[in-house]
Amino acid sequence: MAQKTKTQAQVARLPEDFGLKLMQLSDDEFNLIRTLVYERFGINLTEAKRSLVVGRLQKTLRQLKFNSFMQFYEHLMQDKSGSALDALINQISTNHTFFYREAAHFVYFRDTVLPEMKARLQQEQKRDFRVWCAGCSSGEEAYTIVIEMMEYFRGEYNLWDAGVLATDISAKALNKAVAGVYPYENIRNAPAYAQPYFKKKPDDTWGVAASIKKEVTFRRLNLMNETFPFKKLFHVIFCRNVMIYFDQATRAGLIKRFHDFLAPGGYFFIGHSESLGREHGLFQYIMPAVYRKQEL
Repeated sequence: MAQKTKTQAQVARLPEDFGLKLMQLSDDEFNLIRTLVYERFGINLTEAKRSLVVGRLQKTLRQLKFNSFMQFYEHLMQDKSGSALDALINQISTNHTFFYREAAHFVYFRDTVLPEMKARLQQEQKRDFRVWCAGCSSGEEAYTIVIEMMEYFRGEYNLWDAGVLATDISAKALNKAVAGVYPYENIRNAPAYAQPYFKKKPDDTWGVAASIKKEVTFRRLNLMNETFPFKKLFHVIFCRNVMIYFDQATRAGLIKRFHDFLAPGGYFFIGHSESLGREHGLFQYIMPAVYRKQEL
């Protein structure tokens, strides 16, 4: 009897479209969708991503009662509200992340970058420390940055204008980031000193403390925009595990824009699976996936 109950529970968790035949994606349809995604979001959907496109868009097509990917593409092109494109990028983009991912970066940020920037700004008699978390996904990275800043500045934190701007293209990811509630597996890599910044909820999820949440400003931003709406330069930019989805030309343009909005001597963090390639001439290499903008 127990075995039967377990099987029933397993069946209840199957996705709605389980067992349904996948719609076929023709070469022409795939090329239209991949071109649209590349032009609007800079994401390069190679042939290896074809099955991902099919798998992730199946439920959307069925919900909209489309019989083909061509009908879906025509819907994307005809929709003037932008909501259809929003749904597309929410399905295509990957938002897998967790607190303290690639933890060596945060150690370097706390032990080297923050002391250096504090001394520099104090010498300039300034207390405006600006950090941008680009491609912030569901918020774990941005909140991790704030935790490290609070741990470093301690009682002096409130004397600094030192919050974090976190941006992403996905409205769905940003909504989750603003909520600041995560399953335990997303916070289990957080060090012991970070535990007080989380509070366990009755449903066994964990919420980020209000003192951390108020220090992050979440905004929607497409990194493919030719210009960014920022009036001041940043001292540190994190853009980790984002550029792996872009081709070389797109990466080069984005790296140049990051360079333009980074203060002289500022730091640029990318993912360990990423490389600046030939564009690294804009930056000084510091350590794996950490670069520094040359001083004037």
